Amino acid sequence: MMLALYSFFVWVLQPWVRRKLKRRAIVEPLYGEFMDERFGRYDAKLKSFNVNGYMVVWIHAVSLGETRAAALLLQELRLAIPNMRLLLTNGTATGRAEGAKLLQDGDIQVWQPWDTQAATSAFMACFKPALGVLMETELWPNLIHSANKASVPVVLANARLSEKSFKKSQQWFSKQLATYAYRGLTAVYAQTNEDARRLAHVGARADGVFGNLKFDITPNSEQLAQAESVRRTLAKPVIVFASSREGEEAAFLTALQTFPNNVQHSAQWLIVPRHPQRFDEVAELIKAAGFAVTRRHGWTGNSIWLGDSLGEMAFYYGLSSAALLGGSFERLGGQNLIESLACGCPIVMGPHTFNFEEAASLAALSRVAFKVDGFTSAIQQGLALSEQGGFNKNAAHRFVEAHRGAAVRTAAAIQTMLP
Repeated sequence: MMLALYSFFVWVLQPWVRRKLKRRAIVEPLYGEFMDERFGRYDAKLKSFNVNGYMVVWIHAVSLGETRAAALLLQELRLAIPNMRLLLTNGTATGRAEGAKLLQDGDIQVWQPWDTQAATSAFMACFKPALGVLMETELWPNLIHSANKASVPVVLANARLSEKSFKKSQQWFSKQLATYAYRGLTAVYAQTNEDARRLAHVGARADGVFGNLKFDITPNSEQLAQAESVRRTLAKPVIVFASSREGEEAAFLTALQTFPNNVQHSAQWLIVPRHPQRFDEVAELIKAAGFAVTRRHGWTGNSIWLGDSLGEMAFYYGLSSAALLGGSFERLGGQNLIESLACGCPIVMGPHTFNFEEAASLAALSRVAFKVDGFTSAIQQGLALSEQGGFNKNAAHRFVEAHRGAAVRTAAAIQTMLP
């Protein structure tokens, strides 16, 4: 009964989804491309997807962070399953653009189907995956229902369920749907013991606690070398506000204004917004706060630098003496802190890190990350780290190295699920 009500609701929403995608396509054109895929309609080329002699492994990674985690798992899956073909689905434009880099000959990429029974059934019928891997938190009742009907095993990899999300899932309607969806999974591989405990409480069977895939990251060595070369030419240390989110930049700039000029100018401040569609908006916020701003390929002194490029986070972290963690100063749960540490850059976190709860706690205990209550304290901590003139990068590297291995463990477990 609950699934029927939900299915009717998402069916009714389809015209609204189309309108929303068209509006988003004005700023991010990729949202306007291949829109019919969202509703289970595929062109002749996709329908002729050849699976003969191959094992089609479907991976769903909704956005940029999940896609990067999926890339780490995919490396191990290709080694474990030599005759594998990848079927990759994404939900956001940044996820799809990043996912396109992972494709090899014979692989295919489409949009995640909107969660109606018709669209999800058409997806299964068209591509006939041997197995599905959902990344982290992506749970869609009809998608799992259609996979079960098609006898496609589905696993949730790098699974996490924060305390905040767990409490939301206990609301009556959400609880019914979540329990139904979790019970439809073939296996769940949790990041932490706490994630496993919460997942079990909502009906999932936690088959393993394998750690966080994001610890298996290998930063771009060319970008790190470029950053080190640039860093040696600078007169003052760089502090990056990495993956900043809406509402955070204005608060950061307001806090920075309260410091004397000599303190403001004792470091080179760099802001890298999380979402590329906000680059221009953040540039205007910096100007409105009374600061000069220069962009990635025209950086000059006596200005706040804007990191308005994609795929260069290793360069930004390698350039910096400390990083303020975006998403952690508003109630957003924080962005990925592991990438910064893998580049040897210490992290200053705000109070909200529930998306990376265990990693944040372990990093703080290891003194490679520092938790503060707001931007004033964050600026002070960032300056203190940069003034030390030599945070031990090896400590950050050792911390990341000690927690590697989730990709190998997850790939081995997934391999046992294949027919």
